[in-house]
Amino acid sequence: MEIQSDFLVIGSGIAGFCFAIKAATRGTVAIVTKKEQIESSTNYAQGGIAAVTGEKDSFESHINDTLTTGAGICNENVARFVVTEGPDRIKELIEWGVEFSLTEINRSTVFDLGREGGHSHRRVLHAKDITGREIERALTAKAATENNITIFENHFAINLILASTVTGVEQKHDRCVGAYVFDVNNGVVHTFKASFIILATGGAGKVYLVTTNPDIATGDGIAMAYRAGAQIANMEFIQFHPTCLYHPEAKSFLISEAVRGEGGVLKLKSGREFMDKYHTMKSLAPRDVVARAIDMELKKSGDESVFLDITHKGRDFLTRRFPTIYDRCLEFGFDMAQDMIPVVPAAHYICGGIFVNAYGETTINRLLACGEVACTGLHGANRLASNSLLEAVVFAHRAFIRVSGLLPGIKDESLAIPPWDPKGATESDESVVVSHNWDEVRSSMWNYVGIVRTNKRLERARRRIDLITQEIMEYYWNFKITRDLLELRNIATVAKLIIECAQQRKESRGLHYNLDYPRRDDTEWRRNTIIQKKRT
Repeated sequence: MEIQSDFLVIGSGIAGFCFAIKAATRGTVAIVTKKEQIESSTNYAQGGIAAVTGEKDSFESHINDTLTTGAGICNENVARFVVTEGPDRIKELIEWGVEFSLTEINRSTVFDLGREGGHSHRRVLHAKDITGREIERALTAKAATENNITIFENHFAINLILASTVTGVEQKHDRCVGAYVFDVNNGVVHTFKASFIILATGGAGKVYLVTTNPDIATGDGIAMAYRAGAQIANMEFIQFHPTCLYHPEAKSFLISEAVRGEGGVLKLKSGREFMDKYHTMKSLAPRDVVARAIDMELKKSGDESVFLDITHKGRDFLTRRFPTIYDRCLEFGFDMAQDMIPVVPAAHYICGGIFVNAYGETTINRLLACGEVACTGLHGANRLASNSLLEAVVFAHRAFIRVSGLLPGIKDESLAIPPWDPKGATESDESVVVSHNWDEVRSSMWNYVGIVRTNKRLERARRRIDLITQEIMEYYWNFKITRDLLELRNIATVAKLIIECAQQRKESRGLHYNLDYPRRDDTEWRRNTIIQKKRT
């Protein structure tokens, strides 16, 4: 079946919904999401969204914090417009029904602003400790009121479709015309055709064994864009969140950075603080510094975790400010008001992604990307806490501004796209191959391409991922596709991209720390690492 719309949005987080809601005023929108529409990385964001709204704060301060945390390779122009356009996007979210936490100061009701690592001021708007869930709730409700939006749940995008692939004619400036999409419930592949395709598929945390990300974060958009020939940038910069709850049954539950912003202190098992040895901001240092410090302390001590202590704030404050985190910790036997919380770093956010310009346009015509899937230049070598949701809303708006002006001129363009061809694939009776390779990819990345890297570890990971990729591709072409197989193919592709970028960068900067090149090299490496699939 062929489904045609003006805009095809792949992904249903904050970036995808913000774009879709605006695009619905210009034409028809199809949203493809591989699970239920509310299942996204946005939904799991606890901390909040950073924006200048406080009287004592300033745009320059937020910009400087972003650039400092980004370790020298942020695009300053991008940081400037994201920060300065942020307050208008916040107003828009509120108009759409997002309810941020408020407080009263001097008899005036104002935003209850939080502070997180790397920020010099309180500027993080939040909805208690479920900000992402609140934003997703409001956006889902808003999208439901738009007649021009159709949401396809449990639909998994397989590959992007390029005009050159359809016509068989090589084009210097190729364009994207749609995507083949797997209907998971019915086991069939549909052709989605659109004037503009927007990738908003989120991150790739499931490439690693331990992650704060939901199970859907398998790097699908990045992998599809790479296969289509788009430029990919800065994949070596994987942000490990320093404080993931350490418990065998917690499934990587995140302890928000806002807990440290409210006075939480990192300590060893003995109760001794240690962050003062690593940074002047101590427990509120940027995430790369904190994660690396914890990694070093655990290697020295042999302990399984460090601890986060916020007992001095008292139960009343903790249950009011962090109700979800408090209750979740209690489920696992930790009372935040009395006990230190055991924490370890976990893969959290990818600062690289599909290389885009200031309007979210990729290097393939009519293919755009926004949100975590994109490399916009805002984050550089390390993301400032709570800048991700801000980036998503600003770039979704800018992408809309760009395409809305272009749509009328190309709306009637027609191109016959052939239906999906399974090429004689049969049902598989060896699904164990998928689960085994899934585990091996994630273990290899965790062991060899983690917080601290070496040339030897990277080369070992590359050889293993290359072998696994060959096996996956043989399986992919011989057997009928399943959701698990598609996700496995994508995490293997993303793993390869991370390793390739990490091997290219001969220095240590931000989130990329290589013991063989321990120093930062601004002479040679104050630039992006860009890779692109060779045309065959």
